[in-house]
Amino acid sequence: MKIRFATKLIVACAIFTSATASFAHIVLGEPAALASTSYRATLRVGHGCEGSPITALRVTLPAGFKGAKPMPKVGWQLSIKTARLAKPYDSHGKTITDDVSEITWTATAKEHWLLDAYYDEFVLRGGLPAAAGPMWFKVLQTCEKGSIDWAEVPATGASTKGLKFPAALLEIIESGAVGHQH
Repeated sequence: MKIRFATKLIVACAIFTSATASFAHIVLGEPAALASTSYRATLRVGHGCEGSPITALRVTLPAGFKGAKPMPKVGWQLSIKTARLAKPYDSHGKTITDDVSEITWTATAKEHWLLDAYYDEFVLRGGLPAAAGPMWFKVLQTCEKGSIDWAEVPATGASTKGLKFPAALLEIIESGAVGHQH
């Protein structure tokens, strides 16, 4: 049973990695994960705004992504917004009614800006819902001049074909009876 789920995960990762690797969009390092598990979201940022360096990155977390915690970056200030949940959840015997809804990394000085010639990764982790399907991380990339709002989501399904500024896609795969993980 566990082998079947591992095989699904490997196949999905291979498909999504090859489908997103050639694009210059903001993508997730691991584009597929098992439902009801802890997930480390590594957002890969490949370029600035038409040559302009990146000064901030704001991630709007999808509904169902629980207990998000960002990884600090040297030279970048973190800010976190929380919001009331439409549907509270239980975490270690405590009812959670408010949760992280948005995480922003802002460069603290010009020397920390992410130049267009480089790429970087911004990392956070959290819990995934039990239901399989696509989960979209919307990212606003702010640059010295301009911004790019990676927030487009297809009307149905998980194909980003035809989208100019697609949100970062995580494909959640059915996992069966997986226990609680951190």
